[in-house]
Amino acid sequence: MPRSCSGADYGSHSFNWYLASTFASAVGRSAYHFACAWILVVSGHGVSAVAVFFTSLSMAELIASPLAGWISDHCDRRLLCLIADFVRFLTALALGAIMIGSDLHWAIWLSTIPFAACDRIALTASQSMIPSVGAGLRLSTANCIVCFLTQSGSLVAAALTGVLLHVSTQTFALAAIASAFAISVCCMCLVRREPLSTQDTGDTTESELLVDNHLLRLGAIYALLYLGGMLVSVIGPSFVLEELGGSAIDYGQLESAWSAGSILGAILLMPLVRAIDIPILHLVVLALTAFSFAVLKMLDLPWALLAFATLGALYNLGRVAVEVTLQSSIPRATLGRAKGALHCTGVFLGLILFAIGAAFSDEVRPSTIFLVFAGILALSLIVLIVSRIDWYQKG
Repeated sequence: MPRSCSGADYGSHSFNWYLASTFASAVGRSAYHFACAWILVVSGHGVSAVAVFFTSLSMAELIASPLAGWISDHCDRRLLCLIADFVRFLTALALGAIMIGSDLHWAIWLSTIPFAACDRIALTASQSMIPSVGAGLRLSTANCIVCFLTQSGSLVAAALTGVLLHVSTQTFALAAIASAFAISVCCMCLVRREPLSTQDTGDTTESELLVDNHLLRLGAIYALLYLGGMLVSVIGPSFVLEELGGSAIDYGQLESAWSAGSILGAILLMPLVRAIDIPILHLVVLALTAFSFAVLKMLDLPWALLAFATLGALYNLGRVAVEVTLQSSIPRATLGRAKGALHCTGVFLGLILFAIGAAFSDEVRPSTIFLVFAGILALSLIVLIVSRIDWYQKG
């Protein structure tokens, strides 16, 4: 990797530290989501509590996303990553200390506010650094490397957190999660400060984000993929516990399958972008995702793990394709705000989904919810295809 990135703005060593920080942060982020969701389920609070947890995360992200995008375009992105990871370190540590006393599910809900806000700032700032930090690589290659390490971190988090929750206390697991963010801070400290050219600085203060049909289309695709990923997070624990009759280890295997598939999706993007246009790839990913969600109702272990691995591959393939399209079509000075706008769209629709889930999920089987979402994806796909044909005809 250092040889491939020797022409990057930051230099090979700085880029490698950036990747190490990305990996450690991904471990902590995924482990936090995994641990909190499972703790709520096994404590007897059910799907509704998990839905409230992810709703709280989404509300904090919805509020923080526009601000994160603006700050990312006007401030030192490296410094923003450092601050965000340090706050998440303190949040996980404090939550672990609170959980010593008793099972306080409200503490988990409250922890989502600082965690999600800083999570959004860190992700927006970090991903907006890719065009600069990986300047010696093609955007598709640089994004695939970053995404590969991010999903590898999720895979490690799923495997280790499931074991930790099974053999140790909740407090110890949360302390381990906090240590991942501490490692991320140390690695990011070794990344050089992002150099901004005079042109970039001028664009940051003067340019405005143009919202056109292209950005709206990307926002719709991003939102659908985001909803699918969050649906797996919200319904996954109950699907394992109620329909598959599994334990924390089995849920860890499900998350591991999702992450392993996501790693494969990041790898597949590089050859696929040479063989197929990215707009067509978006539609193919949505169609296959709808089919994969639909068949979950008919599967048991271990076939369910294969289905979730497929969903993970499609999810990451689609998300990285959206990232590449965004970074190649949006000026660097407005990239943070564009990412904030896209994420707001996904989170807003996610809040609607979570509200419905909190109200009806205890009365409906998890696999039925997956089937309904597959239908939503199919209808959305038809709308996107029709709009694309109409756009070509007008063009």
